[in-house]
Amino acid sequence: MAKAKTTYRCADCGATYPKWAGQCRTCGAWGTIEEEAPAAGRGEAAITPSSPAVPIGEVDAQAARARTTGVSELDRVLGGGMVPGAVVLLAGEPGIGKSTLLLDVAARAAVASRRAGAGPVLYVTGEESASQVRLRAERIGALDEALLLAAEYDLGAALGHVETHSPSMLIVDSVQTLSSAKEEGAPGGVAQVRAVTAALIAVAKSRNIPVILVGHVTKTGGIAGPRVLEHLVDVVLQFEGDRHARLRLLRSVKNRYGPTDEIGCFELGDRGIVGLEDPSGLFLSHTSQSVPGTCVTVTLEGRRPMPTEVQALVAKTGAGSPRRTTSGVDHSRVAMLLAVLQARMGVDLGSCDVYASTVGGARTTEPAADLALAMSILSAASDVAPKERLVAVGEVSLTGEVRQTVGIERRLAEAARLGFSFAIVPATALDGLRVPDGMTVRGVRDLSEAARLALPAGGIHGPALPHRS
Repeated sequence: MAKAKTTYRCADCGATYPKWAGQCRTCGAWGTIEEEAPAAGRGEAAITPSSPAVPIGEVDAQAARARTTGVSELDRVLGGGMVPGAVVLLAGEPGIGKSTLLLDVAARAAVASRRAGAGPVLYVTGEESASQVRLRAERIGALDEALLLAAEYDLGAALGHVETHSPSMLIVDSVQTLSSAKEEGAPGGVAQVRAVTAALIAVAKSRNIPVILVGHVTKTGGIAGPRVLEHLVDVVLQFEGDRHARLRLLRSVKNRYGPTDEIGCFELGDRGIVGLEDPSGLFLSHTSQSVPGTCVTVTLEGRRPMPTEVQALVAKTGAGSPRRTTSGVDHSRVAMLLAVLQARMGVDLGSCDVYASTVGGARTTEPAADLALAMSILSAASDVAPKERLVAVGEVSLTGEVRQTVGIERRLAEAARLGFSFAIVPATALDGLRVPDGMTVRGVRDLSEAARLALPAGGIHGPALPHRS
């Protein structure tokens, strides 16, 4: 019999190689290629199936109906709730609030299960001790007799709890902390994560219970472990936010049961995490009048419009090279807009420091914010306040043209609801556009037209505006 060959697999992307190498050629990571035990024989004998194949029209679809979790923002992202037998992977940076969110979900699900006479909810923790989780549950009000807690590091012990208690939901925090005695390697390795995930998926499908797994992330923001992990599970959720801000966003990266363009908004406080049904206004300043260097845009987070205020500051530099500092906006797009303003409008900011930021810790990389960002920079450079109650939406091209973006009507409707009365949009978006009541909408073709409308007091040639000769 031929000797089985040893293979090597990248811990980040899952690529396989015949021999060890220092760098993965697929993802470019260093030191992530690990030895993988040789597989057993390739042959697989046919066995009698456990159930016969039936016509697809006779399959009972009620068993796959989503059931609410009790957290409306999570239900929104999942597409209505948890589907029995589904495996959900929740990933996020350390300290972002993953465990707090899932502990709240577990408590609400336990209450619903107890009232319905179903099995308890089992929460398996490998990150913290049982007493630490108990203190957090007491702080956020997540105590219920139907919520069972087990601190385990061994996969077999965790599966033993499932056999003993027959839970209606299983939460594992986290999949990188469990280890299987049948696999070699430390917990969190490629082989261990794959074996643990496969076993938990088998439990979810055979018992028809939803399973939520917490996953770690790498320093680049990707999900730690083999790439096959994301392919094995049914739903992949990304929990993100600024650690110094209270807002948290839950995004759906993969969802076999619902859309992937929805987000959930949560606020993390001292007493736990709560969903925000209406997050509009969180990223706006509370000044009653326009201030130079500010402009409001409306971004789309999934299907949800989010009004966001963009601020800019232009000051004479005291050093040889001017600074370009950004927070919450894409640094490369700011650099591009500065080049467009100089090349197409003659605005020379080469001797000025430029700072661009958003309000409230918002992050926007959408091209639709280009127009508002450009207007805020022009307003700051000329020291002229923009038109009151103004909102600007549009993508700026390298030629200075204002291009159309998706969802203009939804953006304007949300801006009108918050009291904005004047909007600047691409001229190509006016055809068939339904304008909200009480709002005036003007279409522009390029940055020059937008500047004349947004900065009526001083235009683009204010007294403090640097201009190229």
